[in-house]
Amino acid sequence: MKPATLLLIGLLATTTGALAQQRPAPGLWENSMTMKSGPGAEAMKQMQDQLASMPAAQRKQMEAMMSQRGMSAGPGQVTVKVCITPEQAARDEMPQSDSKCKQTRNERSGNTLRFAFTCENGSSGEGEYTFANPKAHSGKLIVNSVHNGKTQRSEMLHTGRWLGADCGAVKSR
Repeated sequence: MKPATLLLIGLLATTTGALAQQRPAPGLWENSMTMKSGPGAEAMKQMQDQLASMPAAQRKQMEAMMSQRGMSAGPGQVTVKVCITPEQAARDEMPQSDSKCKQTRNERSGNTLRFAFTCENGSSGEGEYTFANPKAHSGKLIVNSVHNGKTQRSEMLHTGRWLGADCGAVKSR
């Protein structure tokens, strides 16, 4: 699996699924993911090295393009903004960004949600969200993918924080 695809699966997984018993506040959320190990960590380092080596004007253009999509990249971390509608919040759902991945397990225990998923491209994974309150969560994600016939495992940590009730230009998924 391509490293960029692995990053997208990680972002997808951190923005899908039903939430633990606390409902998320509707509005604009910022979800950050830190790659801890595996091809995802290598891909993130490559992406950051490429951005750093670009001429200033080109880097600024790339950062602007990412920003228009609600994304940014910092040292060791990718951040994406998502909009949770009042309807999604009422159903205890986070926005789903890719119909090619499906949840296969969803278990709640207090304020922790444990989930598993499989994707059409052969990737699979599991993770958890722990909600401190309706405006903050943290957790981890493990993604298993196959690249050149070999299974690869990536581990990611994620956090989410509510930014405000108005989603602005960020559209719900």
